[in-house]
Amino acid sequence: MTTAALLGTGVTTSIAAPGGQPTAAGAENSADERTQRLIVGYTTQAAEATSDTEAEKDARAKGRKAGESLDFDRRLGTGAALVDLGGELDERSVDEVVETFAADPDVAYVVPDTRMFAMADPNDPYYAQQWDLFESRAGMNVENAWTSGATGEGVNVAVIDTGYVAHSDLAANIIDGYDFISDPWMAQDGGGRDGNPADPGDWMNRGECGTDANGQPVPARDTNNSWHGTHVAGTIAATADNGKGVAGIAHNATIQPVRVLGKCGGTTADIIDAITWSSGGSVQGVPDNPNPADVINMSLGGGGSCDQGTQNAINGAVSRGTTVVVAAGNSNANAAGFNPASCANVISVAASDREGNRASYSNYGSVVDIAAPGGETAVSSANGIWSTLNNGTRSVGSENYASYQGTSMAAPHIAGLAALMYETSPSLTPGGVESAIKDNARNLPGSCTGGCGSGLADAAATLTAVGGDPTDPGPDPEPEPGDGVYTNGDNVTIPDNNGYAATSSINVTGLSGAAPADLKIGVDIKHTYRGDLKIEIVAPNGGSAVLKSTDYYDSADHVNATYTVNASSVAAAGTWKLRVTDVYSGDTGYIDSWSLTF
Repeated sequence: MTTAALLGTGVTTSIAAPGGQPTAAGAENSADERTQRLIVGYTTQAAEATSDTEAEKDARAKGRKAGESLDFDRRLGTGAALVDLGGELDERSVDEVVETFAADPDVAYVVPDTRMFAMADPNDPYYAQQWDLFESRAGMNVENAWTSGATGEGVNVAVIDTGYVAHSDLAANIIDGYDFISDPWMAQDGGGRDGNPADPGDWMNRGECGTDANGQPVPARDTNNSWHGTHVAGTIAATADNGKGVAGIAHNATIQPVRVLGKCGGTTADIIDAITWSSGGSVQGVPDNPNPADVINMSLGGGGSCDQGTQNAINGAVSRGTTVVVAAGNSNANAAGFNPASCANVISVAASDREGNRASYSNYGSVVDIAAPGGETAVSSANGIWSTLNNGTRSVGSENYASYQGTSMAAPHIAGLAALMYETSPSLTPGGVESAIKDNARNLPGSCTGGCGSGLADAAATLTAVGGDPTDPGPDPEPEPGDGVYTNGDNVTIPDNNGYAATSSINVTGLSGAAPADLKIGVDIKHTYRGDLKIEIVAPNGGSAVLKSTDYYDSADHVNATYTVNASSVAAAGTWKLRVTDVYSGDTGYIDSWSLTF
């Protein structure tokens, strides 16, 4: 399952790793690969939720019931328990263990601890030009954003990836991070978790990570070091105006390397802890992070929809004020089937090429929020994304620069933009960051079959929208009548057919008189089987209008639409509400963001 591809919540492939070395997890939604560990989330009232002793007792008891030898391994940063299965179990045995846990009312969820991988495709090294920052057709308009004075100063970006290999074009912006790889064999640095996130390389020999669903060796051929995390970090914060190399989008931001990917990828459990720690949460046995991240970049992923363990970690990070940016994936497939691309509370990023088309490899779909330059090196390395690297193939070599392609390269463009935004307007919330990026995107100049979210991110337009002097943000100006765009980007869970509606509010100020006859209501709702949903707008005077009715036959996922209503009979100023009701059971979701345009 390795390849530069993906892994997710479930397991299908039978994989055997040599000599007791770890196996690569599979890529579907059922636990039918030789899984070694499970992530068990307990309900808050359960004793196992807080007591390691009770979690150990429960693991042993569940093991006896299922006829296996289970042990509590450790507590994850989200509070979930990592349970060791005592070896590689076959499909039926794993299913029995999972069912035993799932039958316990004190268990909120149970998912396999699976693998994720870096999402980039390397090409020949050498620096050419950073078209992705400035070309008018398909660049991200970063040069014009810099004219505001924003450089990312004072903003910390955690790069959860392969770690960091020393590079003089990045060194000034690197701060202490952490190595979360718990398996020494995967880590390749002589130990497990420690405070040194240095990247020793992630080379692999053919077949070293097991076999795929067709019995073919993974990887299919010998691979050299990717130095993936260092390439990602350079796009975000390589030093500018130093007479060498490349310029990062937020070239005065700090980069905190957080290592989770090594030989044969990385595990869900390690990534969950890395998300928690990076954002300022506590992880058992790990010193607290003295520099919690404002932004997390995860250019990694795997097959299968977002698992509950990863979602809980992301929710925790966002609740602490951290924006989480993820790669949509490189499989030319619907990103809804990939993790963490399909998680809620993230900015999921597709890749565009130099002509402004969706890159041929990029995932797509309704869970994608935005597109950013990811390059396409098939024609020329000049069409890729140039950044910091190292030329060592099986060990650390000399620093250099290289052109890569991938959604791995697209995501750090958005992480860098988020850093510029936080410097410009420190009071922004993660929801506000996402909404501003999406609301100020421009249409892709090329094509995007399948959906690329709101379009191509525009750094200059986004910074202008969040407003303020980067050194003294001050209050945002009140919008003028007729020009007001008001947005709520905070996620609101939609109750699953229990008689209650989800409500999200926008307080409109600075406008006088009546609302327009063509009031625009932009709605972005993540919800499977959207026919379950009734959507209404409620005016400040209590009057309401139905924007979307339920439709038993509409089985498509998600609502991303703009509705127009005649609101000229009510005042513009006051609290407007979006009300969403789920009238059928089974499918769930949330209000991602919505806006009013007067």
